[in-house]
Amino acid sequence: MLKNGDKAGELYRMINSIEHSRTKDAANKYKVEPYVIPADVYAASNLSGRGGWTWYTGSSSWFYKAGIEYILGFKIENNILKIEPCIPKEWTEFSMRYKYGRSIYNIKVKNPNGKNYGISKFVIDGEISENHSVRLSDDGKIHDIEVEI
Repeated sequence: MLKNGDKAGELYRMINSIEHSRTKDAANKYKVEPYVIPADVYAASNLSGRGGWTWYTGSSSWFYKAGIEYILGFKIENNILKIEPCIPKEWTEFSMRYKYGRSIYNIKVKNPNGKNYGISKFVIDGEISENHSVRLSDDGKIHDIEVEI
């Protein structure tokens, strides 16, 4: 949990765009879109806290990638799908749906023990996967994946 005065919390609030629009005064100071990641948050005294260079960066795609791959843990390499989430302990579950060719993969991640990471069970279509992964198949079927951390 990030608390006021916590260095990590201060950094998070500084780089997370939405944090700059929590109040009308903060939004007026920031002056750029809170849904776009800026390249700069100015520190010069007359512009301190103002965002800049928002749309020219590719940062939004990196932010998306960070969320999908490093938080939700959805990773594909050589047609092998792994789900390795690193989530807040408070998340009890989440789900995703992935279309691969004509196939659909319904993915449900459960966190009954309040952990941040670490796969304890990976089940694909009712069968336990010992290597916690699945080879993607364009077979036109609906596949169910259940992951427990």
